[in-house]
Amino acid sequence: MKKRKIKLAVISDVHLGTYGCHAKELKHYLETITPETLILNGDIIDIWQFSKNYWPKSHMKVIRQILKLSENGTKIYYIPGNHDEMLRKFEGLELGNITVCNKVIMDLNGKKAWFFHGDVFDVCMQHSKWLARLGAKGYDLLILINRFVNFVLNKIGRRKISLSKRIKNSVKSAVKFINNFEITCANIAIENKYDYVVCGHIHQPEIREIETKEGNVTYLNSGDWIENLTALEYNKGKWELIKINEISEVDEEENHTDKNTKQLYNELLKEFNLAS
Repeated sequence: MKKRKIKLAVISDVHLGTYGCHAKELKHYLETITPETLILNGDIIDIWQFSKNYWPKSHMKVIRQILKLSENGTKIYYIPGNHDEMLRKFEGLELGNITVCNKVIMDLNGKKAWFFHGDVFDVCMQHSKWLARLGAKGYDLLILINRFVNFVLNKIGRRKISLSKRIKNSVKSAVKFINNFEITCANIAIENKYDYVVCGHIHQPEIREIETKEGNVTYLNSGDWIENLTALEYNKGKWELIKINEISEVDEEENHTDKNTKQLYNELLKEFNLAS
């Protein structure tokens, strides 16, 4: 497989260990690049919802691919998010080319870039963590339902849908939250004289210029590997938002579609207390 040499890649909100994670697609993407630096910008492993009963081979393969990049010379920064916040107590830890840190400040062709996950600006995370965890559980259940619905739609020849995207786009408070998040990040970045501010957390991939009375900044969000399957790349002085298509081929190594769908169906029954 031909690899692309790039200066920097950023991924976030992978949520390894959950049903919604598109680990196979992420592994495929990581196999196509040779970055000088890789920033894992939070929520890579979903420790909140980690279950010993669900850790597919494809999820382990993502970890191995990241370690392989490290072994081959890629400098990796792991910035913990709220779902893997347990790792924040290891700030400063260095394991070969991998460094755990809460933020990264980097010079990119003479411009200052600020990388951090973004949950610090989430009011719910700061004051009602139990509510945030409940919301995460509900989101994971919604993704679970969505996968089952899309499996049925695929069988009858219909296009797939994203229930969570429809909810986000139709609920005014959700749209307002995303906008407020972006503006807050931009304001603080401008105040600190950063040229780029790079976040994750809200699962909303974006590259846009934000201008205020105090100045302007390029706001970037790497999206997620649950719905959007996106990453950010910086190379030759330019940023690019990379969108990966969902892989539809059967993965024989995981004994795939029918078995997995039956497992998802059983999980749904358990969630709604309908199992016999």
